[in-house]
Amino acid sequence: MKAIQKELGEGDEQTKEVEELAEKVDAAGMPEGVKKEALRELDRLSKMPVAAAEYTVSRTYLDWLVALPWTRRTEETIDLVRTKDVLDADHSGLEKAKDRILEYLAVRKLNPALKGPILCFVGPPGVGKTSLARSIAESLGRKFVRVSLGGMRDEAEIRGHRRTYIGALPGQIVQGLRRAESKNPVFILDEIDKLGSDFRGDPSSALLEVLDPEQNSTFRDHYLDVPFDLSEVLFITTANVMDPIPAPLRDRMEVLEIAGYTEEEKLTIAIHHLIDKQVKNHGLTADQITFGSEGLRQLIRGYTREAGVRSLEREIGAICRKAARRRAEGDETAVVVTPEVVVDMLGAPRFLDEEMEQRTKDPGVAIGMAWTAVGGEVLFVEASRMAGTGSLTLTGQLGDVMKESARAALSWIRTHAREYNIDPDFFKGAEMHVHVPSGAIPKDGPSAGVTMATAMASQLTGRPVRGDVAMTGEITLSGRVLPVGGIKEKVLAARRVGINEVILPKQNGKSVNEDLTPELRKGLVVHLVSTIDEVLALALQPISTDVIKPPKKAARPSAHVGRA
Repeated sequence: MKAIQKELGEGDEQTKEVEELAEKVDAAGMPEGVKKEALRELDRLSKMPVAAAEYTVSRTYLDWLVALPWTRRTEETIDLVRTKDVLDADHSGLEKAKDRILEYLAVRKLNPALKGPILCFVGPPGVGKTSLARSIAESLGRKFVRVSLGGMRDEAEIRGHRRTYIGALPGQIVQGLRRAESKNPVFILDEIDKLGSDFRGDPSSALLEVLDPEQNSTFRDHYLDVPFDLSEVLFITTANVMDPIPAPLRDRMEVLEIAGYTEEEKLTIAIHHLIDKQVKNHGLTADQITFGSEGLRQLIRGYTREAGVRSLEREIGAICRKAARRRAEGDETAVVVTPEVVVDMLGAPRFLDEEMEQRTKDPGVAIGMAWTAVGGEVLFVEASRMAGTGSLTLTGQLGDVMKESARAALSWIRTHAREYNIDPDFFKGAEMHVHVPSGAIPKDGPSAGVTMATAMASQLTGRPVRGDVAMTGEITLSGRVLPVGGIKEKVLAARRVGINEVILPKQNGKSVNEDLTPELRKGLVVHLVSTIDEVLALALQPISTDVIKPPKKAARPSAHVGRA
């Protein structure tokens, strides 16, 4: 039969192809169980006519099996000093994330068999989460793979399609490993908080196996249907907020929060990273355009209000474009970017530092601090009293939690009215209205109770709130101040608008010491309080004509973290 086929010129190509595949299977270094499955598939292929529809499916499957890095790994060089230098050169700040990476490498050096941890960088857009992962791969000498999970709704994107479907493919995890040609790359899963789910399955549930060091040593892709060891992969995920991530998936990851940058950090990043990149991209040289530090400060303060540096980079690019146009039109004068040049090129500043004293000169306005997905914000809470029928009106698109905080604040003030020389029956013939501008932006969260109580107390006592103090904290009916999250982002927001004195819950003292950098604490006065009485004593201005007796209940002295 073979002689006849040889004479007719049939079967040669197929036999040659099968022999080549057999050699590749032997050379791939597959585990015993996988090799057995590959040889079984190869045996089926050798008995199948080339024209059969199944032939291509089987052939593609074997190609995937032999192309995967079953034993190929990148030899990493763990040099902690070099890694620290690379991370410091590429990123300003981010000390917590850098320390955790260096700790992992130190342990890895002592124990090479260590399973890769699952790190999750959480922070606002533009703070360098993805580029930090890229720097880790570079400093380790490992391959780098990035997969964006934003908008992914199909479970098969993670686990692959079963081979019963036409055009089936493995999932993004296996595809990434094939592209990396290494079984120990740094694998970044971007935007893990943007995963969707529909009738095609839930990708976040499919990730549970991938991101669990106890399970991913035998990860089974639906297309391959054989186990693959992912335990040597260093998985890094990124997210803007943790709330949309399911609790079981969150539990498998070690969360490293990356807050926004201070003005000084932004200035350093601009000088060392952004300016050179933008000047080069716009066909200019350092001799043709120079950015002064005061010009950069004007850009940061007047044209960007963000936690990261993306908008700052865009504004630097806008100045470079205008300078490039001038040169193209024949003006060869070198441009020195000063605050005046910035205003001349970009127009009037978009963000003007609001006069805090002006906003709070009338009683009933308090300055609060809020956390948002893109960093911190400063909020004004306004309270007013008018004739009415004992009702509380809340406006400003407040969520349920903030509405309950306002009711609790009002109840506390009514209970302790006499202590602040307020008529205990004031609410019978009056209506309280609490408003949080801007009305078009929805707001919710458990950190506005203190600010609402202060605004109401200010209105009812006629004592204005100090314009140089911002506050945050949740309250209870008994007047306790409860701890809240996002302290660094909130303090950064206060510093951005020129406030250097903040009131925080006493139990957040740990956050002050751990999250606030020495630079951020410089010139900052932090009052740590545990009761509303302490907040009002600090925040309300005394009035010269005030004949109010001091509160009967003596306020506890507040704990201070003094000026650095």
